Amino acid sequence: MRERFIERLEHYHHNHPQESTPLCYLNFVKSHPNPFSQGLKVGHITASAWLVNQQGSHVLLTHHKRLNIWVQLGGHIDDDEEVLAAALREAQEESGILEIYPLSSEIFDLDIHLIPERKKGNIIEAAHHHYDARFAFKVGQSEQFKVSEESHQLAWVEIEKLTDYSQELSMLRMRDKWLKGSKVKQI
Repeated sequence: MRERFIERLEHYHHNHPQESTPLCYLNFVKSHPNPFSQGLKVGHITASAWLVNQQGSHVLLTHHKRLNIWVQLGGHIDDDEEVLAAALREAQEESGILEIYPLSSEIFDLDIHLIPERKKGNIIEAAHHHYDARFAFKVGQSEQFKVSEESHQLAWVEIEKLTDYSQELSMLRMRDKWLKGSKVKQI
């Protein structure tokens, strides 16, 4: 799984040489035998979904409870789960929409962001980084969603009006990639 993911990262870097994140991401993955493990104290790989409607004009965002910001759907990778499969599972779990299809097996975007320290019961979880791999998906017939316990709210946001919900640089980068027509290879 790790070697296939390294290939995906190298392909992404080849297609997006202007971005600095792929090199940092690659160094992290190559430096840790299991970069997917949540037990890795410095951080771990996560998987997210840029989930668009049938027309490709709107993206489904979550107002994340813990982070209190609007972001794409996504989360942690389960043991021995492939990254694309994890992104799909997270999108389905967080939206309640089961009919979701990957637009490509290639990475749509990469981001590295700091998750702040938090208390989980009697344990303090140290601040750590999420090395987030984002994939592009499209819904099937139904756009009806259900808000999960991880979200305050979900919303179909017009991609061209994304700044009404988020000023996060990585969100704007995904918007721009989508609007320009991403270089991801269609399935």
